[in-house]
Amino acid sequence: MRTLMLCLALSPLPALAHPHMFVDSRLDLVLDDARNVTGLSLSWTYDDFTTLLILEDMGLDPDGDAQLSDAELAQLKGFDLVEWPEGFEGDLYFYHDGEQVPLDHPVPATVAVTDGRIVATHTRSLTPTPADGLQILQYDPTYYVAYTLSGGVHLPAPCTATVTEPNPDAATQALARELDQVPADQFSPLRLGIHYAQDVRITCNAPS
Repeated sequence: MRTLMLCLALSPLPALAHPHMFVDSRLDLVLDDARNVTGLSLSWTYDDFTTLLILEDMGLDPDGDAQLSDAELAQLKGFDLVEWPEGFEGDLYFYHDGEQVPLDHPVPATVAVTDGRIVATHTRSLTPTPADGLQILQYDPTYYVAYTLSGGVHLPAPCTATVTEPNPDAATQALARELDQVPADQFSPLRLGIHYAQDVRITCNAPS
């Protein structure tokens, strides 16, 4: 995702209170027979304006018909995973029993342009972790990118995912607190993304 921000060629911005990029997500979890999560597939569907900027920056789709050739798709595949700075977590966070669960480096899987929007999917693996009680958050700490799990969270029964929407009033209050602490001449992004994150909780009920 940081590659995408570089592609947009935007200069550093002052503290942000609203996103500039919108991504619809779908998350599929891979479970073993013991109901441990061992991996995931994550799809990001970029908004149409961001898609346009990416394709123009990469010199793809010069005729503007949003129909990419196989060669162009091959060039596009993995574009958002090229720059992966040390410590960057891919805007995806897993927790179990209050402890963060590390995720392995992503591997590009597929890419397409559908209805004028780039849809890029990648996979990641992790040390087998019990699905029951797992918490998942997807957010950009700076809230430059707004993620929405419009494609849902999918995993095999009897495990299910419950998605709780963020509290906009709490997010507004957090923004006000942050602004009170930032000097007027400071131009660094506020780390507000977590306050706008959907909260995913996994439960696994015993078969009846």
